Amino acid sequence: MIKKLLFRIVRRYRYTTASRWAIYAIDLFTLLVAFALTDLFRLRGAAHIDWPSLVAKFVIFAFVATVCYLIIGTHRSIIRHSGLFDIYKVLISNAIASIVLVAFNIFNNNYNFVSNRLTPAYSEILMTFALQVVNMISVRLLLQRLYNDYFRKHRPVCNIVIYGAGSAGTIAYNALAQDPNHDYRIVAYIDDSPKKKDAALNGVHIMNREAVLNPEFIKKNDISILLIAIPSIRLSFKQEITTQGLDLGLTVKSVPHISKWINDTFSANQIQDIKIEDLLERESIKLDNSNIIREVSGKTVMVTGAAGSIGSEICRQLTQYQPERIIMVDQAESPMYDLQFELRNNEPYKALVDRMVFVIANIKDKPRMQQVFDEYHPQIIYHAAAYKHVPFMEENPYEAILVNVFGTKNIADLAVEHHAEKFVMISTDKAVNPTNVMGATKRMAEIYIQSRETETHFVTTRFGNVLGSNGSVIPLFKKQLAAGGPLTVTHRDIIRYFMTIPEACNLVLEAGAMGKGGDIFIFDMGAPVKIYDLAKKMIQLSGLKDIEIKEIGLRPGEKLYEELLATKENTLPTYHPKILRAQVRKYPMPTIDEEYAQLWDIMPSFDEMKLVGKMKEIVPEFISQNSIFSSLDKAGNAK
Repeated sequence: MIKKLLFRIVRRYRYTTASRWAIYAIDLFTLLVAFALTDLFRLRGAAHIDWPSLVAKFVIFAFVATVCYLIIGTHRSIIRHSGLFDIYKVLISNAIASIVLVAFNIFNNNYNFVSNRLTPAYSEILMTFALQVVNMISVRLLLQRLYNDYFRKHRPVCNIVIYGAGSAGTIAYNALAQDPNHDYRIVAYIDDSPKKKDAALNGVHIMNREAVLNPEFIKKNDISILLIAIPSIRLSFKQEITTQGLDLGLTVKSVPHISKWINDTFSANQIQDIKIEDLLERESIKLDNSNIIREVSGKTVMVTGAAGSIGSEICRQLTQYQPERIIMVDQAESPMYDLQFELRNNEPYKALVDRMVFVIANIKDKPRMQQVFDEYHPQIIYHAAAYKHVPFMEENPYEAILVNVFGTKNIADLAVEHHAEKFVMISTDKAVNPTNVMGATKRMAEIYIQSRETETHFVTTRFGNVLGSNGSVIPLFKKQLAAGGPLTVTHRDIIRYFMTIPEACNLVLEAGAMGKGGDIFIFDMGAPVKIYDLAKKMIQLSGLKDIEIKEIGLRPGEKLYEELLATKENTLPTYHPKILRAQVRKYPMPTIDEEYAQLWDIMPSFDEMKLVGKMKEIVPEFISQNSIFSSLDKAGNAK
């Protein structure tokens, strides 16, 4: 009967917070207990007890303690979430009360404000408040334990190990203990420091990685979560731990860096899920910003394709280098509106709003681009505008050529006409030994700007896939996971290079600053990633089970692997370890102008075979794969 009544009370009041005045009343009662125990000890064996003086003394104790508790706010805490700071407040408030009463005694001894029999003795003060500290802390811990054992009894249980037995590990432990939605049970701490081996933190054993992250320990303790509580952990080490945890079937989470804590405090809902981007990301690169500042500061800079993944990040980063003006050009109205809204309304960009110009225009529209150049006279041009989706461009070679080749030609010619200092083109690893129309058009754009022998310095940057860019594989996998699968890969052995958008754009700016004309720079993309393995990791990270990975076959024009250099190309080092200068064959300008004029003459025919055939004449290494254009040989003739 009593148990049922208690259960009903628990169910009804499990989310109710105790009144502050109820907490204060409890503290006042524990003070009475402490005072009584002190005087019971002091007056043991006494023949006569002066009850009126004892009552008067307690009133003085209660008054001084009340003032101190109210000032320090010991009663404002939620008891079930009591932590170290609450214990600190208990200690401070009682210490101040003791000091006040001791000072009162000293003054009273000198000036006799009240009768000496009404003033507490020094030993009485110290013993009472020492006991009160013990009482207040004990009550809080007891109520917290009762809440954990009864009120939180029906929450889902999660067994968890925390990697990191430092201050962040302690903070994470306290945050998890206070989570109202889950009953997190910390099974072990993992720490690689030999000094902490076999020690304990919060009553939990500290163990080394080998002892915890093995199938036997995980299964025996039914562990489901690995929490990395080292906010400033090296990225490569974090990736290693995460991979090990995922291979054991654990859900891996991490404590964010302290700079991302809300109001400098940390709670369980701020624990982050590890994302696939975290596993592919690399240590942040270091740039010699002085080169970029010298290149950009005080100048008018134009970015084409400004609303795209790469173009928009270049615009964001350019704001750091104080250009005179940034001309942002794109033909996509909605993405351009989003970029404009972001830069005009968010720090630190909005401070430079007077230097920003947003232009809706298409690079293949030369009269419109002529008007933009005539109005703004850009000195530095970052050319990111392009069609990039391989299957679409394989089906639409006319548009691919019109934008990627002749759109680039328009901007390059206008840069020369307006005496721009530098033209930096964003290219792709798909331009190397191209097997598809998109890659071939980007290679043709490279060839055209390399052939220019003018006072404008033309620079090309090549890199692979960027994480999270529009249309890339990771957003696709996320959509497929949200739909319950399957995840589709074109081939089990297909590999790709990956780089984060900020990293790629950092290197674009740095390479642009170091280029002297005719350069093609390639970026260190790290180790290639198998897309099939990427899909498996994303399924593991999602926590979903029974998600199928389906192989659908290579798409038209798609390679199994990408290259950063053609067969006959070599590289030279630069002062930046992640940027290499490619030694690429250059074409004479008259020859290229004639070849491109012939291609332009074919354009009105819309004959895809003739168009792609001419492309293969210009780029002999262009060999179509799995495409309707595979029947054309290197000379552009039908086989």
